[in-house]
Amino acid sequence: MTTLYGIKNCDTIKKARKWLTDNGIEYTFHDVRADGIDAATIENWIEKTDWETVLNRRGTTWRKLDSAAQEATNRGSVTALLIEQPAMIKRPVLDMDGAITIGFKADQYQTIFN
Repeated sequence: MTTLYGIKNCDTIKKARKWLTDNGIEYTFHDVRADGIDAATIENWIEKTDWETVLNRRGTTWRKLDSAAQEATNRGSVTALLIEQPAMIKRPVLDMDGAITIGFKADQYQTIFN
């Protein structure tokens, strides 16, 4: 089973969804803002990648955090932060039968699905 996690109005999500559709890949879309996200799912992503990979430090939500909160963010606190602020999850998160890929590049998806 393939699940794509993200936020529906994100441009990168739109590109990933179009690529999946254009290539005939069946998937479920999970909007982390509208549908929510749980700690177990985030912990799974962190275990399979890295907490700093899951955390999007380039987005406006991260940049709006005060510097003390940014500096205090670490492996122990990041899951709670991402549940509270799902827009800080780097997008998209592709879960293909338990294999986690974060971010979208067409050539990377081509490799994954071939």
